Amino acid sequence: MAQSTPTFFDELVAAAQGSFALLTGDRKAPTYFDFGQRGLVSSFIAFLIAGALSAYGPRLLGFSMESGAASTGLFMSAMLYVLQAGAGWLVLRQFGRLDGFVPYIVTFNWINLFASVITLILLMVGAGQFATILVGVAALVVEVNIARLIVTLAPLQIVIFIVAKLIIQAVAMGLIIAMVAPDIFMPAVS
Repeated sequence: MAQSTPTFFDELVAAAQGSFALLTGDRKAPTYFDFGQRGLVSSFIAFLIAGALSAYGPRLLGFSMESGAASTGLFMSAMLYVLQAGAGWLVLRQFGRLDGFVPYIVTFNWINLFASVITLILLMVGAGQFATILVGVAALVVEVNIARLIVTLAPLQIVIFIVAKLIIQAVAMGLIIAMVAPDIFMPAVS
């Protein structure tokens, strides 16, 4: 009997289970994700949904946003994504582990969707900075577990992989801030 092709919703549910498994460090986490071509495409759809939620979700919830903030947010998210994916590719290439790049991208894309949904929920309930810190810690745990359980890097490689991504994020955030608010880096002229 032929097996039916999983729907996007089926992949979404499985990826949610896999993301929770990554958060808890469950070694079965890789079994929830589809690392084939179909799974890669689905994960990019999830990433696009995450970008739309991040850019337009606050406005849909009634939070005021400056004109053009959503498109600027989308551009910045895309730039950050490309830089992070590029850093991941470069580090994995140095390790001779490009076989882990697609699994990394698939899980990274799905994680972005769930992080966007959780952030919107926290925004809806008015959670403060503690919730933001908690989400940041959870993201770091998930990043380590992606490197450990999905890409199967050795401990030192995990440290290098995470540090490289953090450096890229810091540089990207600096570039984004410089683009959005260039006066921050420029001295006041009298």
